[in-house]
Parts: sequence; structure tokens; C-alpha cells
Amino acid sequence: MGKMAAAVGSVATLAAEPREDAFRKLFRFYRQSRPGTADLGAVIDFSAAHAARGTGPGARKVVRSQLSVSSVSDHDAHRAGLQPVSKWQAYGLQGYPGFIFIPNPFLPGYQWHWVKQCLKLYSQKPNVCNLDKHMTQEETQDLWEQSKEFLRYKEANKRRPRSLLEKLRWVTLGYHYNWDSKKYSADHYTPFPSDLAFLSEQVATACGFQGFRAEAGILNYYRLDSTLGIHVDRSELDHSKPLLSFSFGQSAIFLLGGLKRDEAPTAMFMHSGDIMVMSGFSRLLNHAVPRVLPSPQGESLPCCLETPLPAILPRDSVVEPCSEEDWQVCTSYLKTARVNMTVRQVLATDQDFPWESMEEKKRDITTEGFCHLDDKNCQVKRVKLNPDS
Repeated sequence: MGKMAAAVGSVATLAAEPREDAFRKLFRFYRQSRPGTADLGAVIDFSAAHAARGTGPGARKVVRSQLSVSSVSDHDAHRAGLQPVSKWQAYGLQGYPGFIFIPNPFLPGYQWHWVKQCLKLYSQKPNVCNLDKHMTQEETQDLWEQSKEFLRYKEANKRRPRSLLEKLRWVTLGYHYNWDSKKYSADHYTPFPSDLAFLSEQVATACGFQGFRAEAGILNYYRLDSTLGIHVDRSELDHSKPLLSFSFGQSAIFLLGGLKRDEAPTAMFMHSGDIMVMSGFSRLLNHAVPRVLPSPQGESLPCCLETPLPAILPRDSVVEPCSEEDWQVCTSYLKTARVNMTVRQVLATDQDFPWESMEEKKRDITTEGFCHLDDKNCQVKRVKLNPDS
């Protein structure tokens, strides 16, 4: 109890200090935090049975969120690798209307599929990634094939340089986000993955957003020294639809703030399998990831990833089998990393992109590709940590 009070006191003192905005202070505090100490005592852990909450500045009372249980059939949930919606636990925070946190609703073993897709399939062309800025399309054609042998034998030779897959920082899907112009465009689009679209539609529907269309995705690949800076996701043309976030691998700290940075954010853990939904008022709030947390057991997987994917899957499942060889590569990668998928609807129904001149289009094409994850080993030019603010 004394350590908790000390942690809360430290956070309160930081948030009250002048000269720097409250969000930035706490971002720096958690970026430098020491796992296993009182530094994380004020961080909300929704996966705890009682959804324990912090009491530091900006912390809100955890409340239960109501889901639209009957809107998603158990069969469709199973097809996406999810438990029946009636078994999900969903929480919100007082003061953050529209924010929904769902601790790991995936069926045992089914996270394997989504991890494999992020590393093996979604990283392939025609999708766009941070490595494209300084490498040819041939060199980035299949990052998985180029990297899998490095990762399979990584433990035997830890001094080996990072593989291309380990240098991956982001991948964009569907309407490809332009990091410099902060825009989506009709001219820069590739088909959105059908399995991820189905998963996203089931989650959105369960949260009360029937008719959600998965049109754009940003996948972030975090190493233990990566952070995601303070930003707001406002580039989508329709803000009435939710932003969906799926986490896999090592845990991280997520900060959710206010409309301005002078409001101290609330800190919470994101564990493997957790889903966050930002909608309504919470859709345009500042947020960030200041810290990826190494496993307390050293280089190991979260317990929920140790259960294998079932050998027999529903006949119409969007989830595909995962071979032992593929999972060995995924395991090697995730022991020191996490992957996050964010999915959004860009356009409202019957809405089109605004017209752009040829000069604007050329400028957007020549400036795209910058990295927005802050990482000591990022191989492309780094600009501000945030993509949208």
C-alpha cells in the first residue's frame, strides 16, 4: 500500500509541475519507468478480475460497458477466433465517453493466426511499409521469407544483425496513410485483408457500430525500445465511426488524455489479445504509447500465446492453420516485441475524397513513407513521433 501511495504521489507531482504540458510529463515518466517497482502502481490493469484502477492524476473510475450481445452470433464470433460476445468483459472510464476496453476476448490459440498474418502476410506487397523509403520493391517483396531463418536461429546467435522483419516499424493497409501530408487518397489504395475486415466488423458490431467498414489499417511493430508519440487520429474523413486497436505480444503502457495536452492522461496496460475501441468523444483524444514492457520472466511469450491454435477449425473460419515452423518464427520475434493493429473507416457512406490538384498528388507521393514510431534502430528518416497531431 505504501508503494502504491508513493507511485500515485510521484505521478501527481509530475502532473502539477509547470513549464511542460501534463501529457508530456507523464509520457516521459512512463518511458523511463522501471518494471517491477512502484513506478507502475497507478497504471490501470483491466485484465485483473476486479479491473483494478489507479488513483493518480487523470485516473478515472472504471465502469462496465454494455455490449450488443445479440448482434453478433456465436458462430460469427468463432469464425473470427473470438469467444461468444456474452463472455466478453468490457470496461469504460468515467470522463471518457465512447472509450471501450475489452481484455483478451480471443479463443485460446486463435491469436496465433493474427500474429502470423501481421508478420507473414500483411507485411508483403502490395502493402506499404517503412522500409520502402530506402529499399527497392524487390528487396521488400517478401520480408518473411528473407527473415525467417534469421529468426528461427536467433537464440543461437544473438549478435547477428537484425533481420528485415525486425527492422519493420509500420505497414499500411487499404487506403494507405501518408505520414507527411497526413492524408488518405483514392489513388493510393490496395485491397483490405478480408480476414481482418471480418474480425473488425464483428468487434465494431458488438460495440454497437453496425455497418462499420474496415477501409484502412496501420500496423505498428514495436521493439522493447520503441514508443509511439502523443497524437490524435483525425485524418479519417468520418469521425463518427470508431477506431479499433488490437494488441499482440509483449505488454505496453497506453496513455489516454484529453482534447488538449494540458490534461494529464490516464495510464493503462495493454496485454496480448486486448482490444480498445475509441469512439464518440474519445475518438479525437490525445493518446500515446510511452513504454513496451519486457516480460518479467526474461525473453518469453505471454501465457495466452502458449496455447496452440486448434488443429480443426470451423469450415467457414477466416482463421487459417499455423504450422509449427511458422509459429517458431513468430515466437522468436514476439519474445522481444509487440504488434498493434489499428483499423478505421475512412469515408462516410456515399462520401468521396475531396478533389486534389496534380501538384498536390505529386507532392504527397514524393513525401510519403516517413516513420512515426520512435525507435533507436529505425532505418528510415524520423520526424515527429505523432502521425496526426
